[in-house]
Amino acid sequence: MKKLFAVFTAAACLFAALSFGACTFGPADPKPDGPQPEAVTLSVYAPDGAPALALANLIDAGTASALSADPQPTHAFTYDIHVVDAETIVGFVTGEAPKADLCILPLNAASLKLGTGEVYKMAGTVTNGNLYFIAAEGAAELTKDNLSSLVGKKVGVVQLPNVPGLTLRATLNDYKIPFGVLESAQAAADPAKVNLVAFKPTDVTPAAGCDYYLVPEPAASAKIAGTASTAKPFKMVGDLQSLYGEGGYPQAVLAVKSTVAAQYADAVEEVTTRLEASEAYLKYAEPAKLIELLDAKRTDGLTPSFTAANLTKDVVARCSVRYTPAKDCKAAVLAFLEKLIAIDDSSATMPADAFFL
Repeated sequence: MKKLFAVFTAAACLFAALSFGACTFGPADPKPDGPQPEAVTLSVYAPDGAPALALANLIDAGTASALSADPQPTHAFTYDIHVVDAETIVGFVTGEAPKADLCILPLNAASLKLGTGEVYKMAGTVTNGNLYFIAAEGAAELTKDNLSSLVGKKVGVVQLPNVPGLTLRATLNDYKIPFGVLESAQAAADPAKVNLVAFKPTDVTPAAGCDYYLVPEPAASAKIAGTASTAKPFKMVGDLQSLYGEGGYPQAVLAVKSTVAAQYADAVEEVTTRLEASEAYLKYAEPAKLIELLDAKRTDGLTPSFTAANLTKDVVARCSVRYTPAKDCKAAVLAFLEKLIAIDDSSATMPADAFFL
């Protein structure tokens, strides 16, 4: 019977080879008679919100290596993925022994903390902006042709001192539109400038005293939905990414520990391949599935950025998840950082060539 079974198995494999090409092993499986691959676990960190969406495709693939085409790989990679508080992300790439082997973090923070390229290198950009203008009905939609109509008006900006506010100011500079900062929405507006006001997300309401508000997703869509039945509902009236330039601006990047990039280039390629596929993956993924994937990796007790109440396919699309390798986005990255530094020289720094993988 054993001989008969062996003959049958060989015949079946021969038939498969003739019909379909060959009998093959799974992508991460070694040949039975070959050496076993070395097991390597790499830690991956991302701040909750739009940057974490970029990891959904990698999470969905499973933590074990699944992309290697080598039937006898030298390493079997496992990815230990963490979705953490955005306020703490820099801590995972700094210090004497940084925890993250790979980390998604804001570009300006990466330039400041990792710009020498000694400890980490930038593999590519991951997100390209998620900032939108909202206003009460009756406000004009903002375009490249009428952005100067903001002169004399008040614009409430969530995170005015940080990248959102810096990007808006850089965009206004590009259009040669003057701006200033008011202490509050109650202060008198300068009729010759765009009047920017710092706002907390919770304070953005149609009655808060500004003509327009710049708010990130998913908060922008949540504000629109939350005011839909009121006398002065919000509507979306502008896209800062398109106003900045085609393709948006380089918002978050993937940093890879230099030793990992040198020793485990195949793992870096695997992760970036998944990131490159994220735009297409997110286009078809159901929001409930994305929430499930991120919930499984989020720090215990951290309030999620995305929930069933605020995540829709439109919101996902407006988070601008799109991976671009460093070699293809270096010029755009340097141009953006130069603009930020011109506004606030403490907000970023020009990185060394060694920073780019």
